[in-house]
Amino acid sequence: MARDEDGKTIAVWEGGEIVDAVAFDVPIPGYKTPTTNNLRLWSSKASKGEFDFQKFNSGEYEGSVGDQQRAETISAVLYPNDNLERGKELRLKQQYFWCAASLYDIVRRFKKTSKTWSTFPENVAIQLNDTHPTLAIVELQRILVDLEGLEWEEAWNIVINTFGYTNHTVMPEALEKWSVPLMQNLLPRHLQIIYEVNSRFLQMVEKRFPKDRGMLARVSIIEESQPKMVRMAHLATIGSHKVNGVAELHSDLIRTTIFKDFVLIYGPDKFTNVTNGITPRRWLHQANPRLSELIASKLGSDEFLTDLTQLNKLERFIDDKEFKKEWQEIKYANKVRLAQHILNATGVRVNPKALFDIQVKRIHEYKRQQLNILGVIHRYLTIKAMSAEERKKIAPRVSIFGGKAAPGYWMAKTIIHLVCSVGEVVNNDQDVGDLLKVVYVEDYNVSKAEILTPASDISEHISTAGTEASGTSNMKFVLNGGLVIGTCDGANVGPLPSNSPPLPHSQILPNQYTKFYSVLQIEITREIGESNIFLFGNLSEDVEDLRHAHHYGTFTLDPDLAKVFDAIKANRFGDASRFSALCDSITEHGDYYLVSDDFNSYVKTHALVDEAYKDQEAWVEKCITSVSRMGFFSSDRCIQEYADMVCSLSLTHSHSFLSCHPLNLLPFLLFFSLSLPRFLRLRLLSPPTPHPRPLANPTNHPPRSGTPNPSTWKKPKPLAAPHRRKSNAVLRTTTALLWRIWDR
Repeated sequence: MARDEDGKTIAVWEGGEIVDAVAFDVPIPGYKTPTTNNLRLWSSKASKGEFDFQKFNSGEYEGSVGDQQRAETISAVLYPNDNLERGKELRLKQQYFWCAASLYDIVRRFKKTSKTWSTFPENVAIQLNDTHPTLAIVELQRILVDLEGLEWEEAWNIVINTFGYTNHTVMPEALEKWSVPLMQNLLPRHLQIIYEVNSRFLQMVEKRFPKDRGMLARVSIIEESQPKMVRMAHLATIGSHKVNGVAELHSDLIRTTIFKDFVLIYGPDKFTNVTNGITPRRWLHQANPRLSELIASKLGSDEFLTDLTQLNKLERFIDDKEFKKEWQEIKYANKVRLAQHILNATGVRVNPKALFDIQVKRIHEYKRQQLNILGVIHRYLTIKAMSAEERKKIAPRVSIFGGKAAPGYWMAKTIIHLVCSVGEVVNNDQDVGDLLKVVYVEDYNVSKAEILTPASDISEHISTAGTEASGTSNMKFVLNGGLVIGTCDGANVGPLPSNSPPLPHSQILPNQYTKFYSVLQIEITREIGESNIFLFGNLSEDVEDLRHAHHYGTFTLDPDLAKVFDAIKANRFGDASRFSALCDSITEHGDYYLVSDDFNSYVKTHALVDEAYKDQEAWVEKCITSVSRMGFFSSDRCIQEYADMVCSLSLTHSHSFLSCHPLNLLPFLLFFSLSLPRFLRLRLLSPPTPHPRPLANPTNHPPRSGTPNPSTWKKPKPLAAPHRRKSNAVLRTTTALLWRIWDR
């Protein structure tokens, strides 16, 4: 601490490591618009250059390049293994680095306008995508108080009105926390600010709820544990003017569970919902061009790519035999393409006429890839026990897995190992042949998702009831003409007994359901109809009772699941000891994710899928109906709602959300989840020449007032003539150049 000329106490950042934050700009052209936005990325470099001759000449040969290596490590690999303390430290460095670099850049641009600080929230809107960038709240407060000399209250009001917070998890154990000792070591000034924010907040809570002492502990940013922890979700909630969930039920759940006390403190208006969406430009037009062309031919134009609600016109062609035939041909061609990719990548030959069953997402126990592969083993054992005549009645199936596990998540890697081991056995069993194949797609990424998604017949979204906030992969699969199997999580439909089949679709009414496992599925089911989705499993409100019964009551393993474990323990899929921890987590350690409770219902629901797939005409009609009702799940609608309800931006018909004033560019660019060593300070360098990389990008976000009325949205004019396309490209390039001139 020091004092300025007026005797005011100010904080001074001394010592620490200085790195350069180097900007890399990526122009993002709009879709059929003259708009080009700028995506600014950051790389960390040593401030003293790549090589320190002074250290080298003094004999410190390793140290001469050490600064560069330490600096580049910060931005080299996202999400390092945090099982070790060094991994945790690097993660915190990363989070601060990206937050600090972006904020310095935002403040630099704002100060060039010569506007007063009170107008900062009117010109800058920052959306926190989950808790990973929450340090930006503290960093902006530090900049305003320590560097710009604002009074605490004035600065804090600016911070609150600048930030919004999007929550992505309903599981308390998944909410990010940082240990106080770690933050004290790396970012001591930021910890001071956090303590000051917490102190003022708790004083306010104490005045409003003087008789509820327990509330102070529940809402405090600092968790009084050993060691003390900083609750980043609490900090994000306190430091933002809006908090939203990403699906209707998820938003309701955060109000009534993890943020229940904050609703009492701030009132319900601070908490809202913005249901996730996907861009049809990438996930339909680019990933599945033939289907996009077919839809455009029936609708008379490709305007559905910017107004997805127009898909509802497809239902009028549900009885068009030629349309359905071409739909099937496109699906088959996509499956042939995926089959060829699988053959090239894995050497496994799959039959594209089989049902393609796909589960691709992050590998995690709560997403229950283990339930899927145990179900596959059950199917394999069932086929092996059949006679040759019985096997002729079986619907062939290809079970496809994909996704990545966190580097230190050993159980997730065990699940991957089991999938690969089962595939090795099943794919080489001549008795089974094409009746069942098991494939693990390595190095899953967006490019491979664009091959997998259009080829899906059924996709799996089977997390334990009540554990998933929302997802978008289910939207992508349905938009590409695939059906969904998902966990049933309804309030008024009781859990299915372990010895009973799933509830027939004819008995499931939309208004019976108030919850689904992937809470987004309640909205998907409401839109596409309950007859076009396959639901199974226990309800979210029964989860805690079932877990309690596992530990303190009677726990009986499902007989079919017991046979699966017997096969694993008999070394039929390799060394059983490699999978003992996975099996024991279900049989011996409480089965936290309720695999045993849902297994019977899961298997019987897949039997319904097999039966439904045999009637190809009815199956195709389900797929067409589902696609036609996906208009709500557009990212255009999602971004418009963020602009309207969270960021309070005024948009024009011809501009996208990210096409507003340059200072407003940052709501979704700043925070992907990512920050520094002790007292890490930054120097911002000018960006190098950008390399344009055209991507399908949400544009043409129309304004909304009250209930959306897509028919009134202004549609982009088609670019028919080559000279118009050329002039538009020139205009986009000019826009990018003007951006860079303005930015400098």
